[in-house]
Amino acid sequence: MSRSYPPVSIIGAPTDVGAGHRGARLGPEALRIAGIAEALVARGVDVLDRGNLDGPRNPWQPPVEGYRHLDEVVQWNRLVMEAVLAELRDGRMPIMLGGDHCLGLGSITAVARHCRETGKELRVLWLDAHADFNTSQVTPSGNVHGMPVACLCGLGPRELTHLDGEGPAIQPSVIRQIGIRSVDEGEKRLVKQHGLDVYDMRYIDEVGMRRAMEEALEGVDENTHLHVSFDVDFLDPSIAPGVGTTVPGGPNYREAQLVMEMIADTGRMASLDIVELNPVLDSHNTTAELAVDLVESLFGKSTLMRD
Repeated sequence: MSRSYPPVSIIGAPTDVGAGHRGARLGPEALRIAGIAEALVARGVDVLDRGNLDGPRNPWQPPVEGYRHLDEVVQWNRLVMEAVLAELRDGRMPIMLGGDHCLGLGSITAVARHCRETGKELRVLWLDAHADFNTSQVTPSGNVHGMPVACLCGLGPRELTHLDGEGPAIQPSVIRQIGIRSVDEGEKRLVKQHGLDVYDMRYIDEVGMRRAMEEALEGVDENTHLHVSFDVDFLDPSIAPGVGTTVPGGPNYREAQLVMEMIADTGRMASLDIVELNPVLDSHNTTAELAVDLVESLFGKSTLMRD
């Protein structure tokens, strides 16, 4: 089934300000080198590369009161929020190239605002090895890339929970987390307390990826804005080594393709983050190339014509 997609705007957010390793700031360029724009154009998508946002440098300082680089994280997320919101209001689909996953906070805050403005129902698919539901009280590191989901749901410093002046951006009920396999001890209690909908790898092993995705996508309809936040460490490190926080036991290539194809089948994806790609830790840009391959599947590439 061929499907028409809205015009796409690529937005680079080259920072590792929320991460514990240097290198994620090089992710946007690695994805461009792997041909993300060309791959989408080849699928008939109108693509505009807006270039990179320019935010504060990473100071590489220790945490202050449980948060590392909070001022810089706030500034970067504000830039991302404004850029993503501008594209959505212009009728374009933003693809935010990170950068680390703290940037999902700015991206999803913008999407949530747009949904409020347009009366759409938001569904967020969080493809990740980690729940990213830490707070300053339970974080082992202070790295804000482990906190964006908590901040989006109102747990965190006001500068992040009220990024757009309102807050919290979302309720936990709009998120579905897929591929989770690393949750910190204190974080586990918060995830349970707030009722996060988590399809961890054990559940996926038990019921299979197809059923897990059917459940995660249940209720998605023509009034749904589907946002995909794709942390490349979602993938098993045997196929995607180029990330700072590898966790064994993730989805393999075929499972990851199925996830993307089932999202494409809904026809409802309207915004996308690709984050945590760290080319410094990659081998010959293979992780970036795999990410581009998977994005092609998000835009309808499949083995056979399906209807």
